[in-house]
Amino acid sequence: MAQLIADRRDVDFVLHEQLQVADLSKHEKFAEFNKKTVDMIVSEARNLAIKEILPTQKLGDREGCRLENGKVSVPECFHKPFDLIKDGEWVAMTEDPEWGGQGMPKTLALAAGDYLVGANYSFMMYAGLTHGAGKLIEEFGTEKQKKLFLKNMFTGKWCGTMLLTEPEAGSDVGALTTSAKKNDDGTYSITGNKIFISGGEHDLSENIIHPVLARIEGAPAGTKGISLFLVPKIWVNDDGSLGEFNDVVCTGIEEKMGIHGNSTCSLALGGKGKCRGTLLGEENKGMRAMFLMMNEARQLVGLQGFGCASSAYMYAVNYARQRVQGKNLMQMMDANAPSVPIIQHPDIRRQLMIMKSFVEGMRSLIYYSGFCSDKIATAESEEEKARYQGLIDVLTPVVKGYITDKSFEICSHAIQIYGGYGFIKEYPVEQLLRDCRITMIYEGTNGIQAMDLLGRKLGMHKGKAVMDLFSEIQKTIAAARGIHGVEDFAAKLEKYLNKLGEVAMHIGASAMSPKVLTAFSFAYPFMEVCGDIVMAWMLLWRASVAAPKLEKIVGSVRLEEGINYLERRAKIEKDKNGAFYEGQLRSAEFFINTVLPVTFGKMKAILDSNGAAIEIPEVSFGG
Repeated sequence: MAQLIADRRDVDFVLHEQLQVADLSKHEKFAEFNKKTVDMIVSEARNLAIKEILPTQKLGDREGCRLENGKVSVPECFHKPFDLIKDGEWVAMTEDPEWGGQGMPKTLALAAGDYLVGANYSFMMYAGLTHGAGKLIEEFGTEKQKKLFLKNMFTGKWCGTMLLTEPEAGSDVGALTTSAKKNDDGTYSITGNKIFISGGEHDLSENIIHPVLARIEGAPAGTKGISLFLVPKIWVNDDGSLGEFNDVVCTGIEEKMGIHGNSTCSLALGGKGKCRGTLLGEENKGMRAMFLMMNEARQLVGLQGFGCASSAYMYAVNYARQRVQGKNLMQMMDANAPSVPIIQHPDIRRQLMIMKSFVEGMRSLIYYSGFCSDKIATAESEEEKARYQGLIDVLTPVVKGYITDKSFEICSHAIQIYGGYGFIKEYPVEQLLRDCRITMIYEGTNGIQAMDLLGRKLGMHKGKAVMDLFSEIQKTIAAARGIHGVEDFAAKLEKYLNKLGEVAMHIGASAMSPKVLTAFSFAYPFMEVCGDIVMAWMLLWRASVAAPKLEKIVGSVRLEEGINYLERRAKIEKDKNGAFYEGQLRSAEFFINTVLPVTFGKMKAILDSNGAAIEIPEVSFGG
């Protein structure tokens, strides 16, 4: 079952051959995380995922969560693995051991998460949200708040959430109505209703700590008047002991399309006038604080979507090798020809190549975003830190928006490869598609991610962050030009990158002009083409690493059919590393030659900037 979550060979390739993550151990901060330790941690995460978490995926989906008398019970099978998550200190892998973390590089934590989240992300959401809430306390909390909450959360003894959404305030957070009234003792009385709260109430921990967005009485309207509060489910006394119930009542749980194992709750705060919270950070600066958690959450959502895609791809490959149906196309006229595994059929191979190239590129991008965080942690200058932070900022909407879009498409391809069996619950891919769908919506819909990329990230620091990203891509292209077997890929990608630069200049200028609405109607296609170029960059980078190693195994890398073709192919098929490295070249070849021409057409449409979507009268939509 291991291969049906994530391909360990590919995980190791990104960690050790592409990013060379063990080199981080040369820095004092990560000194203990040499290659041996990195491999051990990934193996432990893999074992936990396969043996304990993966079996809960289908069971949790079937059983779901139950609400009785304001109390929510999660699937029974979740309790043992959650205890193991706590015991293994997996909640806060990157955090300071003083507070219950492991202090590991974020790149390594993402590799562990590749398995843990991929095994059952509706289960892992309880830990992920807890870590995010804890980070808010670490960053903005007082010493008292840190002492009371932080270690209990980072160790998983207590859980955490994020209380943002309201019935009339979803993406428009500034419209929220939850109020906070200051009390004489410095606490605040909180009153309001929140909806769509993942993990808002459950029985996995003795307490749940809710960061809550609310407006202090008399504060300005809109987002400028929003503050952030810590509101425990059970009040925490000054000595750390648990006090009385804090009037946070679950009024309902949603019946969802997917992620049935995670409790998505409606919460009433202060229905009896007894809900209290403490200010987290400064008054009226709640959105600034909350964005810290949201940016981390958006990267986590990208990993969630990817986990579904990675698993769906592995299932599809496995099924295509085993499912026998139809003759080989080259033997269609032979009445006696045997049926063959469907992996021999051209259209199945086409879909598998789409899935393979995207999964590989997305894994590299997700790990790379973590690697940028590690480079910040080990940077020797503020300039270097700012550069890597800019890369993270620009790539976050791509990690969240583009990756979850493509992950859903990959899950759909998996169902198609399974055929009718993919559409029924007996097989796993239909659940993966259902679970994956929400990742395109929560933590800011993908349309909002596209608007963020165009409206904020494109012009960030006068365009420096985007130019730094282009510079990193150009470095890979320049290196690839000197590597036999990938030089043609590099030349083609450079052409597309230059075109993207033209598109970015055009849409950026349009967004600042009277045609701003038309420009933003192309924000989503702009995110798509940016994502395609970033995928091609990652695949070219991978191919550049693989090509010299492949040449050592089988000889000439790009040797086409000829005298030595069969001999070379035999070597590839007998050598696992040779086959893997050949696969890296083929992924880059397929993507750059098959996907990027379509990307070019999308870029032309953005440059044309047709205004029909904006100019059409509302009544003309019909209905």
